[in-house]
Amino acid sequence: MPLQGKQVFYSPQDGFVGDVIPFWHDGEFWLYYLLDRHPGEGTPWRLVRTGDFVDFVEAGTGLANGDAAADDFNAYTGSIVEADGKHHLFYTGQNPKILDERTGVPRQVVMHAISHDGMATWVKQPEDTFTAPADRYDLADWRDPFVFRPDPQGPWRMLIASRHLTGPSRRRGLIAQCVSWDLHNWEVTEPFWDPALYVTHECPDVFSMGEWWYLVYSEFSERFTTRYRMSHSPLGPWQLPPGSDGSVDARAFYAAKTAADERGVRYAFGWIPTRLGLSDDGAWEWAGELAVHQVVQRQDGTLDFRLPATIRDSFTETVEVGFTAVLGAWSSHDEGLRVSVPDGHACAVAEDLPDQFLLSADIEVAAGTSAVGVLLRASDDGDEGYAVRLEPRDGRITFDRWPRQHTGEAQWQIGGDVPQVLELERAADLTPGTHRLEVLVDGTAFVAYLDERVAMSGRMYDRRDGGLGLFVTEGQATFTDVSVRLRPLTRSTRRPGVPLVRELMEETT
Repeated sequence: MPLQGKQVFYSPQDGFVGDVIPFWHDGEFWLYYLLDRHPGEGTPWRLVRTGDFVDFVEAGTGLANGDAAADDFNAYTGSIVEADGKHHLFYTGQNPKILDERTGVPRQVVMHAISHDGMATWVKQPEDTFTAPADRYDLADWRDPFVFRPDPQGPWRMLIASRHLTGPSRRRGLIAQCVSWDLHNWEVTEPFWDPALYVTHECPDVFSMGEWWYLVYSEFSERFTTRYRMSHSPLGPWQLPPGSDGSVDARAFYAAKTAADERGVRYAFGWIPTRLGLSDDGAWEWAGELAVHQVVQRQDGTLDFRLPATIRDSFTETVEVGFTAVLGAWSSHDEGLRVSVPDGHACAVAEDLPDQFLLSADIEVAAGTSAVGVLLRASDDGDEGYAVRLEPRDGRITFDRWPRQHTGEAQWQIGGDVPQVLELERAADLTPGTHRLEVLVDGTAFVAYLDERVAMSGRMYDRRDGGLGLFVTEGQATFTDVSVRLRPLTRSTRRPGVPLVRELMEETT
């Protein structure tokens, strides 16, 4: 049945959203995901369905994990394909009690299940289970099988996140490849991609748009983020997108996989991780809440990541916003606000923001401006709060907070050596002119979208209240069409942005 209330970033009441395995079926997205819950219970696939990313229907267990002695006590990430009137599900099996004798680390295996009834039920095929070839790859890293068939006359191909047995530890990761004609028997062939870049390439995903093919993967050895590469062939060679590092988002959006609807509109499905202790200074944790970006191809083949229109259109109630100048000489200009501070800082603050909202603003940035942006949950004087900051001189969008972590009582011990939340920055084209900024907030989670091209997700824990602010540092900017919009339906009564199970765990630890 539909959820009570309207979560922007979906999460179940009894756990967290881990890796998402999206599949378009019968007019909606079937979003299988790894259910993160209390340790020791194993990991099943849970299922939620949606046609618009606004209304979600919880459909219970999608694929049950095995018992304490089974290879799939933890049923980890995989993929689904349809062939000959059946659906085939491939997934990773892992059991902490079944170890790789060479490393002492739990081994990973690829497993198979089949549905004959439109994915209503799945029948596991234990005879199809297989491990990595022990003479070539690490048995403890053989996961996230992605199956596709780029040539209808050719074999099925399975991509697997794997690691070489030798070489620099940080650069042994590769995407292994298997081929099959019947989806039951798989032969390990040459590596699909072996760039010697990362520890591993998790959750591989391949799709085509127009004349280009794209490889999506996630890495945790350099930036802990999801990236993509491009090629004119489904088998590579894979090139870095021109003028880009190929990242989809920043640190707080991971393990993204993609799927397209019947129109061919494609979306990336990832999760915004929680932070340890529900604190801005807590370490990023595994799993969190679902976040979705629309994937749009540019003329040169590179990809943009923007807010899905259905989510934007669900915010229909406009809140009147009135700003009070705190610093700088702000003036009205063409139904907007302008300020010029060539050698200083200007700030204007409005009343308190709701817990859930969509903020949008057009920001005209003058040449030479150092920084400009918006404050979230700001204090009345604009000195405390969260900042989504555009930095034209450095060509990036960043996320900052004040106060930063205090290291002592002295005046200078205020975290001034940390220029922003280090993991949350994205390269961006901020040439002089008008730029569109949208910030989607629900409780502690947010996503900022710049010019319908760049996405940056994150968390805001320590401050739960405060106003909206505008600021400019060493430069000039004009803010127009500033709006805050709400959804008309009331959220549930649980604490915003915190799934019930982690709230309970926090209270008992």
